[in-house]
Amino acid sequence: MSDIALQPLSQAEKVQDLFELMPGQTVDLQINHPVQVRLKLVLVGYEQGKYIILKYPNVVTPKQYNDVLVEGNVAVVRYLLEGDKGCCFAFKSSIRHITLAPEKFIILSYPEKIENRQLRTHQRITTHLPAAISLDEPAKSNVKINGIIADLSLKGCGFTFKAENASTLVKQREVFVCISHYAIGEMRIPAVVCNSRNIKGRVNVGISFKDSDKQVASLLEHLFIDTSLI
Repeated sequence: MSDIALQPLSQAEKVQDLFELMPGQTVDLQINHPVQVRLKLVLVGYEQGKYIILKYPNVVTPKQYNDVLVEGNVAVVRYLLEGDKGCCFAFKSSIRHITLAPEKFIILSYPEKIENRQLRTHQRITTHLPAAISLDEPAKSNVKINGIIADLSLKGCGFTFKAENASTLVKQREVFVCISHYAIGEMRIPAVVCNSRNIKGRVNVGISFKDSDKQVASLLEHLFIDTSLI
C-alpha cells in the first residue's frame, strides 16, 4: 500500500468501515520518527471512539523497536477492505500505551478521521454464486477448488473458499473460473489470480478476467445484474 491521495469519509462511514475490520486481520503500521519503520501487525480489537489494540511485532532482539514503538509517537495505519468496496483505508493515530501483560500489545488512539481510495475501476456487485477455480488446462487432470463468487464485475471477481489449513493461499497464476448455470450451462472463464488472503481458514482470492467481456456480460445478464451499474 503506497502513499496515496485519499478521500475523507463522512462520520457515519468512518464508524461503519472500521467495524468491518475484524480482529485477526492485518494492518500496515508506519512510524517516521526517529527512523521510518513499516510493520505488518495483527488487529486484536478496539472500542469505538476510544482505542485500537494491535499485536506487538515479533522481534529479533528484545529492544529492536524500543526507539520507535513508544508512547506519544505518531503512526499511520493502512488496511484493505475487499468485497464490493475494494478500498484502501488510512488514518493517523498516536501510540497511547505498550502493554507488557498478558502479552505485549500496542494501544493506539481511536482515529478522528479515516480516508480511503477506491482500488477498482469497475464496481463489483455482491453475489453468492457457486463456482470453482481450475488450476489446470482442460486436457489435464483438471483439479478444482470449489467455493463461491462473493462479488463480480465485468473485469474480475472475488472468489472465496474454506481451507483446512489456516496458511493455505492461492499463488498468482493463470486459472479458469468455472461456473455452472441452468440457462447457459458450464462456463469456463480464463482469468489470473492477483492476490489471496487466508482469514482463519477462509481464503479470499482476488481474480482478474482475461478478455472475457462477452462471456461475463452473458453471465451477468442471466443473473439479472444491470451492467450499467458496474
